[in-house]
Amino acid sequence: MMKWKKSLAVAGSLLIIATLSAQKKSIVKPNPATAAQPKIIIGMMVDQMRWDYLYRFQSRYTEGGFKRLLREGFSCENTLIDYAPTVTACGHTCVYTGSVPAIHGIAGNDWYDRVKGKVVGCVNDDSVTIVGSTGGTGQSPRNNLSTTITDQLRIATNYQSKTVGIAIKDRASILPAGHAATAAFWFSPGDGNFITSTYYMKELPDWAKRFNEKKIIDTYCENDWETLYPVNTYTSSTADDKTYENVSNGDAKPVFPHRLKQFKGKNYGAIRTTPYGNTLTFDFAKAAIDGYNLGGGGFTDFLAISFSSPDAIGHVYGPNSIEQEDNFLRFDKELADFFTYLDRRFGKGNYLYFITADHGVSESPGYYLENKMPSGAIDDKDFSNLVSGLKEKFVIENPILSFNNDQIYMNWGEFDKKGIDHKEVERFIKKILLQSPGIADVLATESLGTAPVPEPIKSMLIKGYNVKRGGDFDILPQPAWKAGNIKGASHGSWYPYDAHIPLVWMGWKIKPGYTNRVIGMTDISPTLAALLHIQAPSGAIGQPIIEITNITGSPN
Repeated sequence: MMKWKKSLAVAGSLLIIATLSAQKKSIVKPNPATAAQPKIIIGMMVDQMRWDYLYRFQSRYTEGGFKRLLREGFSCENTLIDYAPTVTACGHTCVYTGSVPAIHGIAGNDWYDRVKGKVVGCVNDDSVTIVGSTGGTGQSPRNNLSTTITDQLRIATNYQSKTVGIAIKDRASILPAGHAATAAFWFSPGDGNFITSTYYMKELPDWAKRFNEKKIIDTYCENDWETLYPVNTYTSSTADDKTYENVSNGDAKPVFPHRLKQFKGKNYGAIRTTPYGNTLTFDFAKAAIDGYNLGGGGFTDFLAISFSSPDAIGHVYGPNSIEQEDNFLRFDKELADFFTYLDRRFGKGNYLYFITADHGVSESPGYYLENKMPSGAIDDKDFSNLVSGLKEKFVIENPILSFNNDQIYMNWGEFDKKGIDHKEVERFIKKILLQSPGIADVLATESLGTAPVPEPIKSMLIKGYNVKRGGDFDILPQPAWKAGNIKGASHGSWYPYDAHIPLVWMGWKIKPGYTNRVIGMTDISPTLAALLHIQAPSGAIGQPIIEITNITGSPN
């Protein structure tokens, strides 16, 4: 049965690739309406950007960054992720497929593969190798079982549109860029280069080689990370040194300044937990636009760019830290510079831009507790006690295969050999785990449709569960509880702090305004498809956002 499932999953991926190849061979004349299309679409995702960051630091934002975006753009104020788990790989894939993990198969940043008997990464691909660096696992989008809006753009223009993905994280670049991408590039912490894989090309383009050779990252390491303004003016944040903040990059305490000079030429991964990760990403994005002449041809091009540093900073220091405030104040200034660059290169109104996030984040449990609000940390011992309890009660050496994505992967084969009823095991698991004050419920995934939980939780769990790649039980944490300890911050749940994300459109055919109507993350790609008059991705379940697509005049 497992071999059959593996064959079916592989066949699904091969079918997508074969379809793309077949369509590529067809002869399509240039669309006579091309002149009415945007020169380029800039899809910008900010990793761990909670919706309220649009406004929280607004008094210190520049006029040309987030303020311009809200002034000239259209903001979908109540955009929600419509599935769980709310993690990076799922978020990037759902935005660009208009689909959910149940369909596109990206069930988490990684998941337990029952056929391979191990945890696999969402973009790991042993059939390809790294280009631009040495060592490491090859990466590709093959685990995504749906096409993306970037794929559909390539298909619609007979592959004359160029689509490029860029991010510090590999998955944040690869999954948005799509199966048929011109290229996807991500960051190599060992040598500080942007790299790719043989899925896309045999060697880096000359412009990318020149960028890497400049070692711009050394300049950022030389600067260290000081606050943009005097540290005592950061009144939207907590004090610089809080006991519930973690430390990174060898710091003794979570306080400014954060030293980076020591990592120059040695550990470039340190840049990820500083705003300079954003700066470097902007630098490479501009180099890619110039290098590929994106937006300079007869067809709409697409740059999918994701900023990974806010996520790294948020996990370590939390959303109320001076570090995160300083990060977004810097990001705002860089966003303003980027808009100026786009205006000069393409002209206002000739590019379509949108910004969103892959997920939000909770406050640090330590922050909640300090302010007398309910929160806490789910002790890892709760799960080790479950394993030992299952071993003792059912006399099974290896009862659980993996804990992943707040799910439990059971070794049912061993239970079945002894004729043990699955329902009896379920009752025992609930009895043990529900003793933890931080666990709200444990649900059998095979019966999510009848689970005694209210909406929208039930629908979000169903949409987020992939039959072939998901576990056997979903663990639901209590609001604001985090696994491990009370330090730092995390995400992944259905709760609003994780699921409420920004979505603002600006540029080509976008009229200023806003709506508080509920809009799903999965509506983004269908909206782009409607605007461009192209087919939505193969697994899309979202709907076009009528406030964006209901443009006065003929649909032609």
